[in-house]
Amino acid sequence: MSSKLFLKNKNSTVTIENGELISFKKDNQEYIHQKGNKGWRNSDDEMFPVIGPISKNNFKVHTKNGDATQDQHGLLRELNYSLISSDENWAKYIKKYSKNTLINNSKFPAKSTEKKLFWPFDFTFEKIFTLKNDILYIEFIINSDIGMPFMLGYHPAFLLSNTGKEILESNGKKITLADVYKAGSNAFPILNSDKIVLKNIDRKNLEITTKGFHNFMLWTEVDNMLCIEPITQYTSYTDQKFSEQNMRLSAGKNSFSVKIKTI
Repeated sequence: MSSKLFLKNKNSTVTIENGELISFKKDNQEYIHQKGNKGWRNSDDEMFPVIGPISKNNFKVHTKNGDATQDQHGLLRELNYSLISSDENWAKYIKKYSKNTLINNSKFPAKSTEKKLFWPFDFTFEKIFTLKNDILYIEFIINSDIGMPFMLGYHPAFLLSNTGKEILESNGKKITLADVYKAGSNAFPILNSDKIVLKNIDRKNLEITTKGFHNFMLWTEVDNMLCIEPITQYTSYTDQKFSEQNMRLSAGKNSFSVKIKTI
């Protein structure tokens, strides 16, 4: 059952549907890709506990608690958010997972050979939206056993002008949509960066700043939307094995945040 929640602050409104950011409007101008339009089927999502095409690792992640079965971008997106609390400026959602619980893989059988996915650790995953002074803050809090391996990525999609002329800037470098197209399904990496600016054609520019991720990747196949994805690590151009030696290890409680504002 769909449940929409609205945050309002000065000149901005945010719409959330079952934990998914489906709208961010400033001065009645939309900045989030709308589901149903060409491009990606969603507006935002999370990648956890792995990022990338894990089929190259036979859908397995090697951990000290045994091998886990995962699919591209992890199993978190197969779980449903529960709303914990909210007011007109704030909303908190949570997903809970018990170790070794089998989860249906929505990619099976059309895009995957794996019918069920699982992870050999307990975790809770909180997603907190705050709208303050026309700025949208999104915080992620992961609680788990100390030493649990993980990767984290946030996967929002932003609305573009459909002209193909938008430019992005990060670390003093400019990236065009042509650059993103060329990277294809691997996505275009922006490493060692906590800020990126999307220079829009038909609306105000967007500045996206992060804490804890330290990297981005960019993906699209169309001119009307662009996924600007904060990630803890980039795996597409490497032969890296999916094992805890190549992942972050949990401190027990781990926090990450994204700030989205017009400039």
